[in-house]
Amino acid sequence: MKGLSPREEEKKTQPPRKPLCPSQRPSLLAGRRRSIARICVPCVLCVLCVLLLAACAPPPARAQSLPTVSRVGDLQLGGGFVFAHSGYNFTPIHLLGEAAYTDFAIRPHWGGEFNFHRVTASQDSTVRETTFEVGPRIFVTRWRFTPYAKVLYGRGVYNFSNNMANIAYNIYTYGGGADFRVLPWLNLRGDYEYQNWAGFPLGTLHPSVITIGAAYHFPLGNLP
Repeated sequence: MKGLSPREEEKKTQPPRKPLCPSQRPSLLAGRRRSIARICVPCVLCVLCVLLLAACAPPPARAQSLPTVSRVGDLQLGGGFVFAHSGYNFTPIHLLGEAAYTDFAIRPHWGGEFNFHRVTASQDSTVRETTFEVGPRIFVTRWRFTPYAKVLYGRGVYNFSNNMANIAYNIYTYGGGADFRVLPWLNLRGDYEYQNWAGFPLGTLHPSVITIGAAYHFPLGNLP
């Protein structure tokens, strides 16, 4: 009778293994879940990255596909408070007063404006400057803001101290500002003008005029 090999003797000496219970047996479903998890985690990360990039990307420019209809044919009437800095006989003068204005948009980026200012010197109530101006203005609309620039021409009446004289002069003005749309029918305005009074005694008068106002907006529809 042949002797047993060392491997067979080792198997013979080891105690028999107990069968595994069902809870201890490796589950085929668990292995599949682990493999699916290994595949899905990178996919989920990729999807999240794509969504994040899409959220951070700027919105598409709609102006290329939609016609421009910003404020074409619009009319507004407004008024406001005026703070001005002027000077006569090389003496600076601070003035306060009121203003009224109206503007009409003829095309998407340009139109016209008419305004009226009346200001009185804070040091001497007999010194007054009254102006009537009209001219073209150009503007652009960005969200609720409408910045603009203008060139105006008109007449200015200067009332000298102690009512010594009341004389009218031709004036031309460079200015600009911005409207802010608070409501569809209400615009707020900040406006600046640099006026030039031609033929004024002792040199041309150059008042700087700041207007803070509000206007009622009439939407008149789009012009062709």
